[in-house]
Amino acid sequence: MRFTLPRDIYYGKDSLEELKNISGKKAVLVLGGGSMKRFGFVDKVVSYLNEAGIEVRLFENVEPDPSVETVMKGAAFMREFEPDWIISMGGGSPIDAAKAMWVFYEYPDTSFEDIIQPFSFPTLRKKAKFLAIPSTSGTATEVTAFSVITDYSTGVKYPLADFNITPDVAIVDPQLAETMPPTLTAHTGMDALTHAIEAYVSTMNSPFTDPLAIKAIQMVFDQLPDSYNGDKGAREQMHYAQCLAGMAFSNALLGIVHSMAHKTGAAFSTGHIPHGCANAIYLPYVIQFNAKCAKERYADIARSVGLTGTDDELVTKLCEKIDEYNVKLNIPKTLKDFGIKEDEFKEKVSKIAELAVSDACTGSNPRPITPAEMEKLLTCTYYGTKVDF
Repeated sequence: MRFTLPRDIYYGKDSLEELKNISGKKAVLVLGGGSMKRFGFVDKVVSYLNEAGIEVRLFENVEPDPSVETVMKGAAFMREFEPDWIISMGGGSPIDAAKAMWVFYEYPDTSFEDIIQPFSFPTLRKKAKFLAIPSTSGTATEVTAFSVITDYSTGVKYPLADFNITPDVAIVDPQLAETMPPTLTAHTGMDALTHAIEAYVSTMNSPFTDPLAIKAIQMVFDQLPDSYNGDKGAREQMHYAQCLAGMAFSNALLGIVHSMAHKTGAAFSTGHIPHGCANAIYLPYVIQFNAKCAKERYADIARSVGLTGTDDELVTKLCEKIDEYNVKLNIPKTLKDFGIKEDEFKEKVSKIAELAVSDACTGSNPRPITPAEMEKLLTCTYYGTKVDF
């Protein structure tokens, strides 16, 4: 068994200033769509790095759900500049993209197919170290061994997994998260909750991951509604909660809520289902499905947030509590409510079910699942029916 975290995590207001103290010659700063620039954080980072004597180049405009093409373009940019630090700031997308770029920067002859198999990466840190600065409070990619990259030619999202891509340094400065709009705050918050719950019931859970998962769950339930309503103190606590959840799931892995979210995100013509929103919709249904194998673990979670009753009652109450939060956060209860057309859902569900079962996150789910059962489960999430199989 293995438990891996970044070597250093700097947190708290103005922790971004820690960049003045890193030693190196050149850094590539990988960024998303421009909000970090608008809010002045890019200028801050560049000036702190310059103060440390580091030359900086920007690789900008990584798209949401970064593509294989963007990753390859970024790696080529790095090979030309030869940085000894790869720094990425923003939401999950630029940080995930930068992690994948890192591999192809250090190993130009590696192909994307070579690294799709989990834990099959070559040894990194031959040319550069990695520093991540999250601006959203959900994916926790700043502390994880994961990166999700999309192949738009097939529409498939690949969760890449290897402890090699766990960042060396994470800077968790809550001021960056203050700029999130309410919908993003809701979706990323429920993503963090899903990470922690799936890590706690995963077949890979351990005494090292359990306390991180439980603490993260408690913090999300305590802080998310206020964070959604713009409370800065709650935003700060959510930024730390999602980081704890990340440390838990990076080591305990996830389950089928994520398998389903990965394979439905870009599947329908109605438009993209944001990852955290998909997780929030699926989570109560998956708890009902998994309770046959993990009832005691779900009951532990429910008790840790002050719910009472028998194990069966606690599982029901936990689902109800999640439903209640989804209502507060304006998250739909079903795929139908989200706006997915019934004809299209029926036409695509069996293929999606097949893909979801083969997703990298399915292996650590507490209850095994067949494609036929996955199809039934997805159908429950479409119509809002109880999972009783």
